[in-house]
Amino acid sequence: MKKSGSTEGTGGKSPSQLIDARISELGDWRGETLSRLRALIKEADPEVVEEWKWRGVPVWEHAGMICTGETYKAVVKMTFAKGASLEDPSGLFNSSLEGNTRRAIDFHEGETINEEALKALIRAAVALNTSVRAR
Repeated sequence: MKKSGSTEGTGGKSPSQLIDARISELGDWRGETLSRLRALIKEADPEVVEEWKWRGVPVWEHAGMICTGETYKAVVKMTFAKGASLEDPSGLFNSSLEGNTRRAIDFHEGETINEEALKALIRAAVALNTSVRAR
């Protein structure tokens, strides 16, 4: 299974290299947070594929999109493509709650990540993608 997608329009860099560069260029808590989220995604799903879409958004996929990792001035946002269809027993979703499809988690500086709950949510997203694809 491929580990990262097309390099078209990215100066020949792979999506993984572009994500590495984004983390480095942030150089603050946002880069550290994005790096930790990326590591947790890979721990939860070792077969995840990294992509770089929409001119600069890290995306993680497995049988479809799992989530994105967007960085803003005051928040690192992890948006789950099919979050509205996922059980969230730990109440991680705290953003984009009004939509019919997506759900997001906003991480602010200094916040602790509930790593086990997040990995469970990632695994649930992968399970949903693979069950939909199997039909």
